[in-house]
Amino acid sequence: MNTLRTILLMGVLTALIVLVGGLIGGEQGLYMAFAFAVLTNVGSYWFSDTIALKMSGAQKVERSEAPELYEIVEDLAQRAQIPLPRIYIIPTESPNAFATGRDPNHSAIAVTEGIMRLMSKRELAAVLAHELGHVRNRDVLITTMAAVLASVVTMIAHFGFYLGGNRDRNGGGNPLFSLLLVILAPIAASLINLAISRAREYQADKTGAEITQDPEALANALAKLDKGTQQLPDATVNPALSSLYIVKPNPQSFFVNMFSTHPPIAERIKRLEEMETRS
Repeated sequence: MNTLRTILLMGVLTALIVLVGGLIGGEQGLYMAFAFAVLTNVGSYWFSDTIALKMSGAQKVERSEAPELYEIVEDLAQRAQIPLPRIYIIPTESPNAFATGRDPNHSAIAVTEGIMRLMSKRELAAVLAHELGHVRNRDVLITTMAAVLASVVTMIAHFGFYLGGNRDRNGGGNPLFSLLLVILAPIAASLINLAISRAREYQADKTGAEITQDPEALANALAKLDKGTQQLPDATVNPALSSLYIVKPNPQSFFVNMFSTHPPIAERIKRLEEMETRS
C-alpha cells in the first residue's frame, strides 16, 4: 500500500506541474513545464548523493578506521541482499543517520559521531538496517524526486504570478487567479511531498525491522534519537537535507512539526511495537 500510495502521489505531483504550466502559458507552457520536470528529475537522479554528502560535511571512512561499523553494515547488507554501501561519518555530536544514492549499487550511509556514542550495538544495527531499507526500497531517489517536483511547482507558480498568470479575454492579467495560484499550488505540492516522505519512513522502519528481525531495537533507538535530537539539535543541517535523516535533525515547535517530512516518533514506535507483538 505504501508503494502504491507513493506512485499515485508522484503522479499527482507531475500532473500538478503540467497543469500549472498549462494554466500559465497555455499549450507551450505545458510542454515547457513537463520538459523542466524531466530535466530536474534526471539531475536529482545522478547527483543527489554527491550533493547530500558534501552539504552534510560527511567524511568517508575505511574499514581500518571504523571496523565495528563496517562489520555491522556488512552483515546487514548481506541480509538485505544489497551491495555494501560506502560508509561516512559526520563530525557532530547530534545523534542521527541518513542514506543516499540513486540505487543500491551507488549508495552511501552516513552516521554522526553522536549516534555511535549514544546507541548500543543492537540499536545502532537497527538504525543502520532502517537506512539500508531506504537503499533497498530506492527511497532516496523517490523522496529526492518528490522534493524536486514540489520545488518546480512552487517556482512555476511564482514565475506565473510575476508574469501576470492566466490571461483574460482582453489579454490582461488576472491578479486574483495569479494570487490563488501562487498560494494554493505550492501548498498542494508541499502536502503531497510530505505524504510521500512520511510513507517512505514508515516503509523503511518496516523493512529495517524485517532485516534485523528485531523491531524492539529500532523502537528503542527511535526513542533515544527523539530525546537526543531534542537535547542536541543540529541547526547546521540544510533544510533541503532534513528529510534524508532517520529523525528530524532540528526539532522545532509542535505546530511546525505537524508539517514535518517525518511521521511522529510515537506513531513509528507504536507500529514497531505492533510488529514485535505479531512476531
